[in-house]
Amino acid sequence: MISRIDLRGDALPEGADLRDLLPRADFDVQAALDKVRPICEDVHHRGTAALIEYAEKFDGVKLERVRVPAEALSTALEGLDPKVRAALEESIRRARIVHREQRRGEHTTQVVPGGTVTERWVPVGRVGLYAPGGRSVYPSSVIMNVVPAQEAGVESIALASPAQKEFGGLPHPTILAACALLGIDEVYAAGGATAVAMFAYGTDECAPVNMVTGPGNIWVAAAKRYFTGLIGIDTEAGPTEIAVLADETADPVHVAADLISQAEHDPLAAAVLVTDSEDLADAVTKELEPQVAATKHRDDRILPALAGKQSSIVLVDSLEEGLKVVDAYGAEHLEIQTADAAALARRVRNAGAIFVGPYAPVSLGDYCAGSNHVLPTGGCACHSSGLSVQSFLRGIHIVDYTRDALAEVTHHVVTLAEAEDLPAHGAALKARFGWKVPTE
Repeated sequence: MISRIDLRGDALPEGADLRDLLPRADFDVQAALDKVRPICEDVHHRGTAALIEYAEKFDGVKLERVRVPAEALSTALEGLDPKVRAALEESIRRARIVHREQRRGEHTTQVVPGGTVTERWVPVGRVGLYAPGGRSVYPSSVIMNVVPAQEAGVESIALASPAQKEFGGLPHPTILAACALLGIDEVYAAGGATAVAMFAYGTDECAPVNMVTGPGNIWVAAAKRYFTGLIGIDTEAGPTEIAVLADETADPVHVAADLISQAEHDPLAAAVLVTDSEDLADAVTKELEPQVAATKHRDDRILPALAGKQSSIVLVDSLEEGLKVVDAYGAEHLEIQTADAAALARRVRNAGAIFVGPYAPVSLGDYCAGSNHVLPTGGCACHSSGLSVQSFLRGIHIVDYTRDALAEVTHHVVTLAEAEDLPAHGAALKARFGWKVPTE
């Protein structure tokens, strides 16, 4: 059901050599880019007409308009199961607690007497948020995108999710209900690359945005890459990943359940266990069989994911080497299930989010931990962060110098400008002092 990689016995390689030994899904965004390019440009030239045509082609629905009517949002909220509503409201509440604390205030630094630099944080003006709607429905992704944008102070927020045939061409009603709970009334029935193109170029129904965020399939990732530079993006999200670093104290029932939980997303989902205990590896392998057999999405998602090249049990000689492996892997979600989980978690450098101990499973973070579940995948955790309030803020430096403060440093500026063969840079300062460089 799941393969093994044995890294015991020899010193672990460093850097790329170690990364090459670890499992990873095939996810060729560059190849997908060639297919989404003409779709994006068609949306550019034909706007809403192209969106309607692609909804019929890809989603099997004939739309009259792409924007979701306001009454559809209120109807979806009215019809929402009370238990689901309560769970969504609690998820929103906890996410707001965490993300509100991420706000950054204005800060002024006095560099010299009369010379200050102030860093002011300004929210992006308008964002387009994407909530997937393929194999599963993700109202939780609505929350994870909307809450940090709102807490950052973004004034204009639009959201897109694919049209659903069984719901008359509207996005899934739970998606719409989540939008209504969050006060988002600009919602579009658009999916994949067409949604990103709509946000990037704008249409007669949808004004263009400054930034697009949210998880999605390979077509969403490719469209994000295509538009990078025209708009800001969060990340090119790939298939979901879970890595578990565990020792002999871990409960194999918990570990198996957690690996399965993420394999449930997609046949390309990655489930990786890194352990120094062969007994645990054997126990987890044994435990996977009955748990997988009892799951709903066993055949179409979980079994292909666990058996795929992206999933494996990695055996190491020690937890120290296990730390090297998980840092090289850079998992989207990393669980630490060891005797000293909190201490080890502090030493991890590369992970989208870290879940400490037996009572912090990834599923908690997916819904109600308060953390964000829009996280870097494909090893990008070595240079990228998950979605947060900071994702929607831009830092602007405000430079304020008096005449005396400028005079004090002019000779240095002139010297550096001439060293770079940019004399006009220095002249811009000389002009303020009668073309003479003030003395030190």
